[in-house]
Amino acid sequence: MNIALIGASGFVGSAILKEALDRGHQVTAIVRNPENITLAHQDLRIVKADVLDTTQVATAIAGADAVISAYNPGWGNPDIYEEFIKGSKSVQAGIKNSGIKRYIVVGGAGSLEVGPGIQAVDTPEFPAAIYPGASAARDYLNILKEEQDLDWTYVSPAFEMHQGTSGIRTGKYRTDLDQPVFNDEDRSVLSVEDLALVVIDELETPKHIKQRFTAAY
Repeated sequence: MNIALIGASGFVGSAILKEALDRGHQVTAIVRNPENITLAHQDLRIVKADVLDTTQVATAIAGADAVISAYNPGWGNPDIYEEFIKGSKSVQAGIKNSGIKRYIVVGGAGSLEVGPGIQAVDTPEFPAAIYPGASAARDYLNILKEEQDLDWTYVSPAFEMHQGTSGIRTGKYRTDLDQPVFNDEDRSVLSVEDLALVVIDELETPKHIKQRFTAAY
């Protein structure tokens, strides 16, 4: 496929970029700072665009078969809530303006339900440092649930994602919809490499159209 990947230079986006290229897809990497992508590949095209500008988004993704968004304004950004919502809405509008139907969003895990009607982001132990970004991701999911024209999917990662020794592409994972997937140690864990696998698997073989789902080991 011809994939437009927004946020391709970030922690999650760079893993998705590698997975997509390794599986033979053509990727248009849409980033604010092209110099942050050092990867060279015959099927990679790098385009500079500001996701807050809907016209730039629509121009950058033109001709794609699908759009994957790993957009995040940055956890240290004091305006992360406002920019996440504004940028995500801009991307959504740009996709609709371009006539593309397939849209996969990598969102947050904070909206997963850890009890009946209780989302993780609303629990007392949820980390305050990431609350603004996590609540923005939750609120955007609610916005996306109202979207009728796009074939959207919202992917919530596991609660724990790591690089290094645990950042391994195992090729295995389990899924659920609104509840986190826990292992035998009662942990919700997935490497970013396997999260990228989850995203591209969903792109190639759609199973969650107009749904949120999550994955972990």
